[in-house]
Amino acid sequence: MATHRFRPTRYFSVIGAAEPCLRVADGDTVVTDTIDASGLDAREIAVGSRPNPMTGPFYIEGAEPGDTLAVHIDRLTPSRATGWTYSPLALTVLEPAAIKDRPSSERHVWEIDGEAGTVRLREPVRGLEDFSPPLQPMIGCFGVAPAGGQALSTATSAQNGGNMDYRLFAPGTTAWFPVSVPGALFYLGDGHACQGDGEIVGTGIETSFEMEVTFRVLKRTISWPRGETADDIFTIGNARPLDQALQHATTEMSRWLGEDYGLDARAASHLMGQVVRYDVGNVFNPAFTVACRIAKRWLTKL
Repeated sequence: MATHRFRPTRYFSVIGAAEPCLRVADGDTVVTDTIDASGLDAREIAVGSRPNPMTGPFYIEGAEPGDTLAVHIDRLTPSRATGWTYSPLALTVLEPAAIKDRPSSERHVWEIDGEAGTVRLREPVRGLEDFSPPLQPMIGCFGVAPAGGQALSTATSAQNGGNMDYRLFAPGTTAWFPVSVPGALFYLGDGHACQGDGEIVGTGIETSFEMEVTFRVLKRTISWPRGETADDIFTIGNARPLDQALQHATTEMSRWLGEDYGLDARAASHLMGQVVRYDVGNVFNPAFTVACRIAKRWLTKL
């Protein structure tokens, strides 16, 4: 098991089959840089020019179609002291009658204080002069190449992962992705210094990061992304409308409870019906994201 330090010179705005930037072994760790859309002007963009530039793809030796790639998020460190967001709230989260009253779109700069562990508007708007939420780094967009030779925009998400903007994709979490091509071809980027559920203004606090992740190849098959934290397991559905994303996430959780915890469909329904929690990921971009989450304390005796 080795640690690789990779400095990218090009970035991708799609997730798909491309020449690997680095080949690593099962169990290896990669430390690499990611940039947000504000860093594109002076950088080479390998495919396209829209936001969410991805670093990658990383080829993981031994990963074959039908396997699962487990990606442990070891560390996410902002590499500059500012980030940015937009206001106001997105059209997708407002009642139609309220849209006409929205203020104009504006870009706002945030100060990132790594020592204090907080973020703050550089020019606070009225009423938010003392607003200083915690620094909570997360990965907005990451995943593996999809099946069928597709290349999916980093604006959206699907079974391969992508732009999910789910807050639990943070340090300490292990994310699982279904492998569809040899080597998995893993991409990552879109680091957020902080973000509420849903990415409801169209961005988190976008900034550049140094990211550290560790790969494991699991000889098992999953259909949708999964994840595990110290306290929870969760499954991800990506689709539009929102209820379809919820259906994918719920079905994947039921499968997981059967495969790893020995619960048949009826037992899984009893458990899920009482203790499941649903979290909203991205509700701004073309595909919405729903996470189906269960606390591990309910699974310890299974």
